[in-house]
Amino acid sequence: MTFKQQVYQQFQLLVTEKITLKQQTLADLRNSAANETKSTAGDKHETALAMLQIEQANTGRQLDEILLQKNALDKIDPLNAAEQVALGSLVETSNGYLFVSAALGKLVVNDLPIIALSPQSPLGSKLLGLQKKDEIEVNGRVYTIEEIW
Repeated sequence: MTFKQQVYQQFQLLVTEKITLKQQTLADLRNSAANETKSTAGDKHETALAMLQIEQANTGRQLDEILLQKNALDKIDPLNAAEQVALGSLVETSNGYLFVSAALGKLVVNDLPIIALSPQSPLGSKLLGLQKKDEIEVNGRVYTIEEIW
């Protein structure tokens, strides 16, 4: 398995774990709301139920966002390698490794920190289309592309 495939697999695992966690949180909130409807404590009951509904809505939005990230990852073929940075590229820069995929944060793979960023992010959008040895500056930091997988 190539390093890029390992990176891809670890981010897929991360997203799957996030989805499972949010789905479990939603199920727990639904159970709490169902139990709350059985209560007859008046205003206190209505306030608690409203808070649970707000929390359900927020968790639902978070789950939708994670599902969009999973969808973006699913469109990537980890076997593809390109001469230019594109969606799905693993890019080694002078400032570390970047995985152009979805805004998933940082993971460590083989003792190397990898940052997954969206192609719509300021850095991601400037990376698109660049080739090995190209340089860009983002927020006062210079990135030199050393390798693209």
